[in-house]
Amino acid sequence: MSNKNIWYLPGPFHQYQEDVKALAKAAGLRIVDASVTESRDGAAEDVPEVTIKELQAPAEIVGEVSLSQAEVELQEAIGNLNAERDGLRGLIESLEGVSPLEHPGAGELPIRLFDALNKIHAGMTELAGSRDQIAQERNALQAEVDALKKAAEQPAKAKPDAKP
Repeated sequence: MSNKNIWYLPGPFHQYQEDVKALAKAAGLRIVDASVTESRDGAAEDVPEVTIKELQAPAEIVGEVSLSQAEVELQEAIGNLNAERDGLRGLIESLEGVSPLEHPGAGELPIRLFDALNKIHAGMTELAGSRDQIAQERNALQAEVDALKKAAEQPAKAKPDAKP
């Protein structure tokens, strides 16, 4: 057997009526897709004859109705995605401080994110209130401590000596 055992055949290989893989195996050839390589090194000289399958026209055209429906569904999906994108963009801008936080109105993800942000905002507001209350209590306690320190620093008044 010579080194020329490569059958350069344009793919895709399912376009042929014959089973090209079986033909190549029987002839001791290795198939390489000729449409993806320019090289013809090791090309076999005696290769099997193959024929391309003929495509039959469909008996009736059903594509128009389903294609129109597919186009409608695609346009709806694109519209939904655009609404989701716009809602998310508005929420991001409100987080960046560019605009106020507003309900997005449409889109499952933006609405879920809005609800989560509202819960976070409510939690932060509650924490800020607690922080302010603790700060007030701290200031009051510090004032008491300062008053006690001041009282402790004042010299004790001398009591007159009592004589028996």
